[in-house]
Amino acid sequence: MNLSPALKKAYTKEHLSALEARHRAEWIAWGPAVFQASRLMVKLGILPLIADNHEGLTRQEICSATGLSDYAVKCLLEASLCIGTVLADPETDRYRLSKTGWFLLNDDAVQVNMDFNHDVNYEGWFRLEESLREGRPAGLEHFGPWPTVYEGLSELPPLARDSWLAFDHYYSDSSFPQALQIVFDEHHVRSLYDVGGNTGKWALKCVGYDPQVKVTVLDLPQQIEMMKQNIAGHDGADRISGYPIDLLNPQAKFPKFPEAPDAIWMSQFLDCFSMDQIVDILRRAREAMSSRTRIYIMETLWDRQKYDTAALCLTMTSLYFTAIANGNSKMYNTEDLQACIDKAGLKTEKIYDNLGRGHSIVVVSAP
Repeated sequence: MNLSPALKKAYTKEHLSALEARHRAEWIAWGPAVFQASRLMVKLGILPLIADNHEGLTRQEICSATGLSDYAVKCLLEASLCIGTVLADPETDRYRLSKTGWFLLNDDAVQVNMDFNHDVNYEGWFRLEESLREGRPAGLEHFGPWPTVYEGLSELPPLARDSWLAFDHYYSDSSFPQALQIVFDEHHVRSLYDVGGNTGKWALKCVGYDPQVKVTVLDLPQQIEMMKQNIAGHDGADRISGYPIDLLNPQAKFPKFPEAPDAIWMSQFLDCFSMDQIVDILRRAREAMSSRTRIYIMETLWDRQKYDTAALCLTMTSLYFTAIANGNSKMYNTEDLQACIDKAGLKTEKIYDNLGRGHSIVVVSAP
């Protein structure tokens, strides 16, 4: 395992005292309650209210402003005090916002992750053990009967779908400006397959960045329809086409137009599949390549992260894939992805790191 310097420092030696380790163990044991209490402090307006009053607020003032009972406010404040999102002044009985509380309110990533975990994952994770043992997304069943979340994405309850899309787009969007420069300024791409193109967001970025490029989005039929609706009326939409394909079907071939594409783009896509499935997809992609074609794999490889907070978020996201998405994929590390590339008969030319919020682009060619 080749960890980034920050992760090697964090994950290869013991840093906690026995007392700190015991505290963290209890934190884990009470994790569900910590999450829900913190979420409700935001949703019910208590934490924003405290943040707007720098001198702090008493419990009675919070009750009056929120309309919540003294019992409800007392429970949440006492829990939050121990969680660390608020601070108390014992002389005035006022509560103030802590640094952790500030990030809970103001860090976009924290807000996106919290919504995603509550609206999409929370109930499904109750069946995580079942998912791990059986290799299927048992936790998805409370949403619908689909074999993976992708078939049911357009039919998810609106709140769950919105939180899913917000999570998906938040991380990829931050990398798009640098990714566009790599694909179009460094490699001069004029034709591109957007594999697993979802709502067409990247495709729109491509046609907006380069006035000549033509993009073909490859995705499930229902996703292609959602993509077409999303791009309608946008500049460059006439240079975006859709190709319905079930990429889990090993017989489904990549399109072969008169000329092979310059680029095959896979952003936050391969983490949706098992390693065997990744190898199969890459082999089929290779069949559609010419000597000039490059595959661009953009992933948040957890072992290449600059900060251990990012690695935490990514390895926890693997458990979403287990219980909700498909039951057999995860957020991969470099070693896993390279093994798939090698087995597919391809080679890695270059890796670009630290794009946006922790993405890497792996440029792959046929030998």
